[in-house]
Amino acid sequence: MDLYIIRRRGIWADESEIEATNEKSLQVGREMADRLRWIRSYAVTEDDGRIGSVCIYEAEDADAIREHGRRIGAPSEEFQIVRGAVVKQPDPQPVHYG
Repeated sequence: MDLYIIRRRGIWADESEIEATNEKSLQVGREMADRLRWIRSYAVTEDDGRIGSVCIYEAEDADAIREHGRRIGAPSEEFQIVRGAVVKQPDPQPVHYG
């Protein structure tokens, strides 16, 4: 499997929408466990105030990335295979919406 970065631009209006997508992503991820694994995501505020994301997934191929995105209702057409990584500091504590 390869490591992918997926950029989803401004597809959520608020935290409740992104949380619903996260739940769906976990469900679909379990169903696709032999082809895809969600590593982490970063929610970002877009210029228009909507919420986008940068996600890291391990996947069998580009078709698995696209299928997962289609099944969770989040476009997954803007992605690249990760070429390498340099980790200088561990991630801070995860943000929890509540």
